[in-house]
Amino acid sequence: MTNVSGTPKKRATRKGLFAFAVESLEAEGWTVTRIPRGGKASLRQIAKGGEKHRVSIRTSQDAWIAFPRKADGEWVTLQDVDYVVAVSVDDRHNPTLARVHMIPGDEARDRFNRAYAAREKAGHTLPVGRGIWLSLYDKEASDPVSHVGAGMGIDYPALATRDLRTASLPTGGEDDGAEDEEDEVDIVVEAAPAPAADAPLTIPEAKRRLAATLGVPESAIKIVIEH
Repeated sequence: MTNVSGTPKKRATRKGLFAFAVESLEAEGWTVTRIPRGGKASLRQIAKGGEKHRVSIRTSQDAWIAFPRKADGEWVTLQDVDYVVAVSVDDRHNPTLARVHMIPGDEARDRFNRAYAAREKAGHTLPVGRGIWLSLYDKEASDPVSHVGAGMGIDYPALATRDLRTASLPTGGEDDGAEDEEDEVDIVVEAAPAPAADAPLTIPEAKRRLAATLGVPESAIKIVIEH
């Protein structure tokens, strides 16, 4: 769960991934247009012949994608789309490949519903409006619970790939509406003395524990110390 707006490079990568997704859809014969009054910047309509679909294009710089869940149990954006078009790099730190996947909306909703139910059963904190994250390329498994629903990038092979060692992402792409996505989990911890009997709690250990509690990778946790 990389902070995709953290640096100019990350913002450029986000736009490049979004443009690569549009380019890949067009190469498959789809016409890609904005949805008038669609509300969410990541939403697009794709059309081919007489076929039309509503899609959400989700970019990822660490191979996980997210959708927030509303209080009524419906998913923001995901609830009303026919497909999720997920475009991701293969590695958070040293990406060498970008992939575009077209995932049926019903399949994505089922996986996110199962992921939510599994984390709720495991006692994870699931605030309304926070993104539920799923790994694209880890195999689905019941343990760890964060892998329930995972693997859409495995089960739905890429429409297109780009070797980032020999080719760059498109430039000048549109903003993908990253404000619609959860980019990271912000945890504010007030400084307080540890009990004398306890060993000092390090930042890495705090991240590890929070990641296990929330059902997200450690890269999703940002700890801010206010003193």
